[in-house]
Amino acid sequence: IGHMTFFTGPAAVLGEPMFKGQQLAAEEINAAGGLLGRRKIELLKADEAAGTDANVKELRRLKLSEKIDFFCGITSSGNTPALGPVAEELKTLTIFVDGCTDFLWDKAVPNPHYIFRITNMQSADGVTCAVAVAQTWPKIKKIAHIHPDYSYGRNAFDHFGIVMKKLLPQTEVVSEGWPKLGTTDFSSHITKTIASKPDLIVASVWGGDYVAMYKQALRYGMFKKAKFASMIAFGVAPHAIGKDHPEGVIAGVHSNYHFTYPGGDRWPYNKSFVEKYHARFNEYPNFQAEGAYTATYMLKTAIEKANRLVGGWPDDEAIIAMLEGQMIAGPAGYVYIRPDNHQGYKDAVTGFSKNVPEYPFPILDPARIITIPIRNITAPPGWPKGEPTSTFTWIDKTWPVVQV
Repeated sequence: IGHMTFFTGPAAVLGEPMFKGQQLAAEEINAAGGLLGRRKIELLKADEAAGTDANVKELRRLKLSEKIDFFCGITSSGNTPALGPVAEELKTLTIFVDGCTDFLWDKAVPNPHYIFRITNMQSADGVTCAVAVAQTWPKIKKIAHIHPDYSYGRNAFDHFGIVMKKLLPQTEVVSEGWPKLGTTDFSSHITKTIASKPDLIVASVWGGDYVAMYKQALRYGMFKKAKFASMIAFGVAPHAIGKDHPEGVIAGVHSNYHFTYPGGDRWPYNKSFVEKYHARFNEYPNFQAEGAYTATYMLKTAIEKANRLVGGWPDDEAIIAMLEGQMIAGPAGYVYIRPDNHQGYKDAVTGFSKNVPEYPFPILDPARIITIPIRNITAPPGWPKGEPTSTFTWIDKTWPVVQV
């Protein structure tokens, strides 16, 4: 298995746990005898920080020179649209753990065969955050935005905005900040945001960029001047966030997973995963770790089902047929792969930051978790492709405007 994610740079606090999640799953499967009791999993690492062009070349090298059977990983939504067509060309069975952009299926690979993706789609991120805001602070009027200036940030801004148009039509945008990915000094964006005197600040800044931004924002008192909601603040490895992080803000987890939910009393699979991950790496998993862990077991399940049908080691076509429409239980809950677009769907989750004595970092407040059935916030099968996304046009055309 070739695994590509961020091992260096500010995105590594989000991406490196992805590899650890797959590593844990591979070690468990190998300890039990391997896939079908005959093939051990070997992981080959590649650093996504090399850049999109280099990543495309590395995928080709992994397939043609290293002879990988399977490709997994990818954090950035800027990379899956470039890698997806190449994986299809190379006929490389692929599960993207993240790289969540709707653009992958809407335009880059509208009819996927070899590639799948397990993360909730990017549009769900903005929609989840917006629904949480509307539910929690329905009287807000002025909104300021800070988003990374590339596809993920634009998508978050668009989908938050269309939901506000429907659920809180009295709101207006008073400021927009678009820091470049990898920004280290957010002071100009923070001061501009504060000067606009918003009721709410919304941000989709992620990874090490978010850690830098929130710590700088503390010095300016930003979190005391307005309510705050993020799509992916707690997407990083949990220990990357300090106890100084503001409490009571919407701290998104990419609408995917936080290690404290579902609770072990309700969902033992999550409890055992968190315990095994912590025992192996002496840290707690993020949504990327859970996604890669689940993707590996999804592949294992598909291989086993195909083997029962065809006997022997199944070819890629048989494995693909078993992945299409597959639903399995992962630490985050049930995840379903839609057969028409090879996209993973699981119920979205977000919540509110809270410091608790059990952990040296803030977690999502167990008493205030917000979950949303994923079918309620993503375009259904058969909905036509749209601009900027299918989900955007679906919300725009089918959600009613709430009367204030």
